[in-house]
Amino acid sequence: MIKKISFTVALGLASLGALSGQKLLCQEDGNVTEGKKRSEEERATKKTNPRPGPSPGQQRQAASSKCILTGLWRNELGSKMQIQEVKGDGTFSGEYKTAVSLARRPIQPASLNGSQHFDEAGQPTFGFTVNWKSFSDSTTVFTGQCFVDENGKEILETMWLLREKAKAPNGWEATRVGTNVFSRIKGQNVDESLRGDGAR
Repeated sequence: MIKKISFTVALGLASLGALSGQKLLCQEDGNVTEGKKRSEEERATKKTNPRPGPSPGQQRQAASSKCILTGLWRNELGSKMQIQEVKGDGTFSGEYKTAVSLARRPIQPASLNGSQHFDEAGQPTFGFTVNWKSFSDSTTVFTGQCFVDENGKEILETMWLLREKAKAPNGWEATRVGTNVFSRIKGQNVDESLRGDGAR
């Protein structure tokens, strides 16, 4: 009798365990199903609400961010230059007034002549020569590129070589090299048509 009762209790406990196990499995299946639904909802949300892109104003600015050489520029030393309208073949002229000089005579404005490369991105490379004949026997050549930064500000990053007049034995020390960054002087309203690349 005792064995029969023990067997019945054991059978009941086994059945209870099986039922509990089945319930747990059902709960796990439910969690998996719920997780799948949540993932599908998240994917649907991402499709209907994509990440915000640039605003229309930012898109217009990026599309029109072309660097134009024409205008008035100032570098970090205070030197100023004015570049006239760039012609259809890329050539241009202008005037340069340096803020620094080792010449003994007073600083005078000097003429500049150069050429730029036209590109679709609107951030061209260029080069120009400054003849200091108004107060010095030196000549300087600049080469660089016109950039537009993320704030829409135009800058000219340049490198220059300056050659002083010297006697042949001292020629090795007559050339200097340096860099300048020019920023457009504020208050100008430069129209893009002044690029002069025939795209008007």
